[in-house]
Amino acid sequence: MMLRATAVFFVLALGSTLVFAEPERKKLQVFEDTQRQVNRYSFFTIFDDVNVAIDEHGVVALTGHVTGPHKSRDIAKRVAAVEGVSEVDNAITVLPVSRYDDQLRIGIARAIYGNSHFWRYAISASPAIHIVVERGHVTLTGVVTNHFDRQLAETFARRSRAFSVTNRLRTNEEARGELELLN
Repeated sequence: MMLRATAVFFVLALGSTLVFAEPERKKLQVFEDTQRQVNRYSFFTIFDDVNVAIDEHGVVALTGHVTGPHKSRDIAKRVAAVEGVSEVDNAITVLPVSRYDDQLRIGIARAIYGNSHFWRYAISASPAIHIVVERGHVTLTGVVTNHFDRQLAETFARRSRAFSVTNRLRTNEEARGELELLN
């Protein structure tokens, strides 16, 4: 009798774990679908960076920077159409128009992606290293294979005439850890 009661308790405990696991899996799926919508947007470039956060109610918060106001609106519309998204909080910043910033973007992109060490990143449909320039200040974002690649990309960016360089590149391992938090 004691054994049967223990088995029933274990099954009930396991069942409650499965019930709570389902919304978390759903949150991860919504996150992946949302990221796919952003990355497949035809005007999304290496000079844009959009971050996605999803709460337990399906509210998606979009942050980051884009180089045109139409991009912010279009990305928000694409994300709103994702199944499981109940609302979109669009806080994407539109970068100011600036010839100096454009020159920095192009120069840093050439320095990084023109180096044979980074060609493997350049050949993907959505290159991994993003270069955000705002009023002469550079921020590198994205995911690279290892710490050496992160440091080398920063070195190329620092050789530019930028006022400052912030390196927010993450390694594959760090990015995987962040995704596991959604699980």
